[in-house]
Amino acid sequence: MEKAKDQCLLWEEEPPVSPTGQYFNSSALSVSVLAVFESEIPIDDSPTVDTLENIFLPVNPRFSSIMIKDENGVTRWKKVKVNLEDHINIPSFPPKLELYDDYVDDYMSKIALNQLSQSKPLWEIHIIKYPTKNAQGTLVFKLHHALGDGFSLMGALFSCVQRADDPSKPLTFPSHKAKMSKKRSLWSNTIRGISMGLNTVKDFGWSLWKSTLGEDDLSPVRSGEIGVEFRPVSICSNEFGLDDIKRIKDKIGGTINDVISGVVFYGLHLYMLGCGHDTNASKVTALVLLNTRSVNSYQTLEELTKPKARTPWGNNFGFLHATIPKCENAKEVDPLFFVTSARKIIKSKRSSLSVFLTGRFLEFMRKIRGPEVTAKYIHATLKNTSMTISNLMGPMEQMIIAGHPVKSFHFMVVGAPQSLTITVVSYMGKLKVVMGAQQGFINSQHLTSCMKISFQRILEASKLNKT
Repeated sequence: MEKAKDQCLLWEEEPPVSPTGQYFNSSALSVSVLAVFESEIPIDDSPTVDTLENIFLPVNPRFSSIMIKDENGVTRWKKVKVNLEDHINIPSFPPKLELYDDYVDDYMSKIALNQLSQSKPLWEIHIIKYPTKNAQGTLVFKLHHALGDGFSLMGALFSCVQRADDPSKPLTFPSHKAKMSKKRSLWSNTIRGISMGLNTVKDFGWSLWKSTLGEDDLSPVRSGEIGVEFRPVSICSNEFGLDDIKRIKDKIGGTINDVISGVVFYGLHLYMLGCGHDTNASKVTALVLLNTRSVNSYQTLEELTKPKARTPWGNNFGFLHATIPKCENAKEVDPLFFVTSARKIIKSKRSSLSVFLTGRFLEFMRKIRGPEVTAKYIHATLKNTSMTISNLMGPMEQMIIAGHPVKSFHFMVVGAPQSLTITVVSYMGKLKVVMGAQQGFINSQHLTSCMKISFQRILEASKLNKT
């Protein structure tokens, strides 16, 4: 607790809100993250206040702060006294039902739609003490994106949980093993530099065009409705085995991200075909969010509260545009086409400085025209594309939170002006693909079924692959 007190002392001067924090909490945008923990046992809410006060709040002073504007018009974080009861929500449903899936789904939609109050710290917790077919109870944290990006927010939550098998040991996460770079010749490096330059010009120019004039076509996954961010959403998911995904990767090459991107692209292709839509006739673009930190592992509470942390708290991410692949024979296409296409797209985008230039461009716009205009530009970037895709690593071991073993875990980004948001997270050897779909426009059950078929077909096709 001494470290947390030292961290709080650093906040006495009311530090300014980061530019990205201002974008995500503006008149144009209000984006939040839902972190969902499904419990193996019925939820006992008695330790809630103690857990929040002694474990959650000390992680970062932003959890005890509100956003204000000083006399010079600078938006700052101001520490306030937190009344925890104002942040705890425990819904009540009709009694004597065996399962409450429909009630929980409706409540999740309500949580996603409701705005967080600006008069208190920008987070809340929902304790759903009713069983569903997946869990005995559900714990939902709603955290405003102005507090930090998914990496920061998930790192904060993971610092509040323990390993179920041995609480004295830290949670471990999948590691990214960097490949040893081969020594290249001068000619090879020159060609690589030219290729990166061309990719950068192409990607950055296309990004500017997509954010201003290049609006996606209307399709079964994009309604194009004004104010779509204020429409109710249905949250549905698929769960796949990481071992199966690794088998596909080993058979056809690439990375786990390539495989899961291919599964998502093919699933969307099948969904649009099932809706009677010509997939080759429409521009369908995904906005893929990327963590721009130099490391990929979460940090402990002590590391997070250091003034010079290796992975600084905040919004440290960029985005790139990825077009859903088109194919000549839409109905007879080889499922592996979408994995190999995803690999080519991601490789090309990675070999580009477009993400870096986009960040610089947004900062330049903020300095010249202000954060509200920049937020409107980001809103247009989201609105002009069909969906957002983001992914995070979860623990390899089972978590336990306030004595409750966590059976399943996922997150969802809400408040973006799109009909579809897709998030991907790993946990205990499983990979969960979660979709936030506009109610009344996207058939979430059909979409979930298409994602399942997509994975099964890609897995079967990979077994027959000779290469």
